Amino acid sequence: MASDALTPARTARTHRARLALPLLLLALLAPAGCDSGDGIVDGGSADTAAGEDGGGVDAGAVDDVRPPCPFTAAQVSELVDRKLRDEGNCSFGDGIAQLAVTTASATAGKATYDYQHDQAGQQYEKVVDLDRGERGYLAVKDVRGEAVLIDGKGTYTVTISSFGGGTAGNEQILRRTLDAIPA
Repeated sequence: MASDALTPARTARTHRARLALPLLLLALLAPAGCDSGDGIVDGGSADTAAGEDGGGVDAGAVDDVRPPCPFTAAQVSELVDRKLRDEGNCSFGDGIAQLAVTTASATAGKATYDYQHDQAGQQYEKVVDLDRGERGYLAVKDVRGEAVLIDGKGTYTVTISSFGGGTAGNEQILRRTLDAIPA
């Protein structure tokens, strides 16, 4: 019975510990999802960097580049067969349905991939590993879904919600969206 008296304190500590890692990851990845350019120093393209020192492009340097948003509102609208408008920062919506793409460097994606994959397994009905890129998965349930793709250009995290197609419909939308990301 004495252990029952400690349960609320242990439960509170456990909840705080579970929130700490996602908050840390959010703090690390949030700047990668913003496209304001404030305070960001652009080192130029990989070709420019290679030309400055006369050598080839360092593979580590390419892994640290965050790719731009791969879509326009018109492209996303065609992919989802629904008119969506650009809401900024690679986010598209129509007041109900929402599709967002967060980009990050391949290095950042690799650092958080296992955690994201584990969380998806707890939050979604279906999680499928992808056969594309270096690593990737697709996770869906009835009203939302997410997919993570890490390839040579960077990391793309696609999230969708409220498209009304159920689990199967959300999987189709995510697959079409991932297929449209340039390889």
